[in-house]
Amino acid sequence: MGITRRIFLRNSALTVVGTAAVPSFLARAAWGAAEPATRTKRLVVIFQRGAADGLNIVVPHAEPQYYAMRPSISIPRKDVIDLDGFFGLHPSLAPFKPLWQQRQLAIVHAAGSPDPNRSHFDAQDFMESGTPGMKATDDGWLNRSLRNLQHGSPRSPFEAISMGPSIPRILSGLEPAVALNSINDFTVGGHNGKASPLASTFEAMYGHSLDTVLHSTGEETFDAVKMLKSADPAKYQPAPGADYPRGRFGDSMRQLAQLIKANLGVQVAFADVGGWDHHVNEGATQGQIATVLRDFSQSLAAFWTDLGDLGEDTVVVTMSEFGRTARENGNRGTDHGHANVMFVLGGPVKGGKVYGRWPGLDQSQLYEGRDLALTTDFRQVLGEAVARHMGNKNLSEVFPGYENQPGKFLRYLG
Repeated sequence: MGITRRIFLRNSALTVVGTAAVPSFLARAAWGAAEPATRTKRLVVIFQRGAADGLNIVVPHAEPQYYAMRPSISIPRKDVIDLDGFFGLHPSLAPFKPLWQQRQLAIVHAAGSPDPNRSHFDAQDFMESGTPGMKATDDGWLNRSLRNLQHGSPRSPFEAISMGPSIPRILSGLEPAVALNSINDFTVGGHNGKASPLASTFEAMYGHSLDTVLHSTGEETFDAVKMLKSADPAKYQPAPGADYPRGRFGDSMRQLAQLIKANLGVQVAFADVGGWDHHVNEGATQGQIATVLRDFSQSLAAFWTDLGDLGEDTVVVTMSEFGRTARENGNRGTDHGHANVMFVLGGPVKGGKVYGRWPGLDQSQLYEGRDLALTTDFRQVLGEAVARHMGNKNLSEVFPGYENQPGKFLRYLG
């Protein structure tokens, strides 16, 4: 089965290959992308590790208490990028404003995990397992979300990808997943004719399988990876206007866009970005939070531009283990808090709106007298993406113990 000229030209990773023979696995994936009825739906999850300060990210600039509690680190109203007269973006999130105006970006405020734990390790574990307060959960919710989905035949080993050196908690489980620290490191030929350790391990996993279908998938996947390598990832050119910043997160999003555009059958993907734990000298319009927000927003905006029309079938959700205290501390920073903010970006998203009930910042409205109170469970947001976008309606399996009734952020009628 051949690749259509439109698909061939749209995906630069393939275009560079020219007239090279197309592996059957890759041809099937590209053909599927060309047919609307069989297009791959993708869910990309971004974890902001370190507990991001949601109140300085999406600023309640019409809330007087916000400025009273943060005399040195609040974002001045004149500098806030206003969204709806009450909320506004930190100025370093300027790349998000066009996405908001195009109604592709939604915001969920006062969201997060209902568990009161303020430990980074435990809170991240709970959000990645999808079972707050339960330490006995063996697998991650993103891995469980792959069950009951429609998969290609044969299944692609690239259905679940983590951009990093190892499989994170969120993707651990029975469903296969691949961790890629760098496409350039995934060398099939290696140096001096020797395969890299990563490629060798991957080839052993799939090439020596006793299952004939999996064996075939492994061989064809290696054909696809060889084809991707022959395109020279170092020379990959993002779409016009996709200006990725230098750094780990920008590189991860750039490579993830490349993998998606290569039609390798990616269905779920994960990446994380650190640097959010600002106990000291957090800053306001300048400083630590401004720097990390600039990298965060530029990377995601470039990724979205790079995807082009593939964005119509992609949803990106951001999350962090918990928020920060409503008041700044004595070191001009913030301490571990409770509720936070989530971004939802995608073609199917009902964007241009801040979702969630705002609890207020008066003393009587704060959680435990110190934090933004939680009004939206993070599993509600993720559950809608899993059920309405990805098509996995069995949310009781993805988020056991949580009664999920999605229906706010996406255009689908379900």
